[in-house]
Amino acid sequence: MEIIVCIKQVPNTIDVKIDPETNTLIREGVESIINPFDTYAIEEGVSLRERFGGKVTVISMGPPQAESSLRESLSLGVDEAILISDRAFAGSDTWATSYALSQTIKKIGRFDFIICGKQASDGDTAQVGPGISTHLNIPQVTYVKKIESIDGSKAKLERMTEEGYEVIETPLPCLITVVKEINTPRLPSLKGKMRAKSAKIEVWKAEDINCDPKNIGLDGSPTRVIKIFSPPPREKGKILQGEPQEIARELIGLLKSELK
Repeated sequence: MEIIVCIKQVPNTIDVKIDPETNTLIREGVESIINPFDTYAIEEGVSLRERFGGKVTVISMGPPQAESSLRESLSLGVDEAILISDRAFAGSDTWATSYALSQTIKKIGRFDFIICGKQASDGDTAQVGPGISTHLNIPQVTYVKKIESIDGSKAKLERMTEEGYEVIETPLPCLITVVKEINTPRLPSLKGKMRAKSAKIEVWKAEDINCDPKNIGLDGSPTRVIKIFSPPPREKGKILQGEPQEIARELIGLLKSELK
């Protein structure tokens, strides 16, 4: 079984700072980690290989420093890692990012599963995984909490919903995005760390994956961040006291005043 896992390196902080000039994340001086949801994608990819054999390839698009996250992936049992890094990708939105990753997957060739975390902690859009499947024209199943079975050219999956879960059967190859309920990520072994330290990581540029310049970077992004701001603090609430009928009348009066 050929498995491709897509990961992203994100800032290891909830206090994300934005450059007011470019409206992009400030990454300098901030520790970076593998996007937490992507660790579950890595674990599921390695677990599938252990059950069915084959190969797990992890790919990431980002600056050269993203190599550290790829090496960490290798220490967790991934077979091969590829970094997509080029100044031409700077400013890519989710559509342009998913296009570049899909071009990378086309160059890799055959695959049965593409696995992504459900969303990135720095953007929270949950759009890149579905975008990749759209560019590749393959089925997608989002919010997967369990792979029930794989039978030849099809798989049965449990997809988490707000009310519970759905059981979906999909043909292969397909793309899935996974939630944290799907597994418990393993820790790297000493052997894995030593292997990752010396492993060769392929670095591909835009021209290596045959990207159309019109589809990447700021110029290839259909969406733009025009302005970023923090919402104003909420006003302090009011506690109504008294008899129920008095509270009801006062509440109705307050609601009417808000509607004026």
